[in-house]
Amino acid sequence: MKALVIQSDFGLDDGAVASMYGVALSCDPSLQIYNLTHNIPPYNIWEGSFRLAQTIGYWPQGTVFVSVVDPGVGSDRMSVVAKTATGHYIVTPDNGTLTHVHAIFGITEVRQIDEGENRLRGSEASYTFHGRDVYAYTGARLAAGIISYEEVGPRIDPSSLVLLPLSDTIVEPDSITGTIDALDVRYGSLWTSIPRAQFLDLGFQFGDRVRLYATHNGGVVHANHVTYVPSFASVEVGESLAYVNSLDRMAVAINRGSYARAFDIATGPTWHITLAKL
Repeated sequence: MKALVIQSDFGLDDGAVASMYGVALSCDPSLQIYNLTHNIPPYNIWEGSFRLAQTIGYWPQGTVFVSVVDPGVGSDRMSVVAKTATGHYIVTPDNGTLTHVHAIFGITEVRQIDEGENRLRGSEASYTFHGRDVYAYTGARLAAGIISYEEVGPRIDPSSLVLLPLSDTIVEPDSITGTIDALDVRYGSLWTSIPRAQFLDLGFQFGDRVRLYATHNGGVVHANHVTYVPSFASVEVGESLAYVNSLDRMAVAINRGSYARAFDIATGPTWHITLAKL
């Protein structure tokens, strides 16, 4: 018996998530089910991809994740279960949701879900709730040991997965540029793809002032000076800071304020940030 962890863009305002729970528990009432999040912005595959990568490394090997951010539901996009190099399983549409996990952890095997065997009975005429009828059902059966990974369906080449565009960090003598991958949602901090080690290789130390540029589609939309510090408590309320986040990457924030909201900054592959020495 393995844990089942579910994320979606469904929210909790109706019965969608509860229906997924019900299907999973109908497969095995003793199954342990947990939420990753159900507040992925609607249709935001990038966000779903990032939140998976943010989370899976902290769960035991063998944990089964179900991720449903599926604007193409009912189309010819594939339904898959990926096995990661860390020994986790991810049940999801093949629409880019596996991008960050593939880049950060690696994917060793992918199987296409055989919906003739791995689909909730009686749901065959429904085309709009694969999260309940295919993904929760398959994920629960896999987590409960009712089916083996091999019984999910036929193997497919991991290189055929749909992946969103990712940018490598760009290192210059006095600056480093990365993507604004996500927000620390409740607080509006900018979480970047810039690794702490690469940032420190430029010679930054706590207390240094950092020149910041945010760009969208190649154009500068924001510039600022921030202080590189260990934590929020190192600066005054309302002051901007650069710090190392819980994923060991660089982030930018306002102490007790929302950096994203203050300067109208968003996330995704078209949003980049440069941190430079003065």
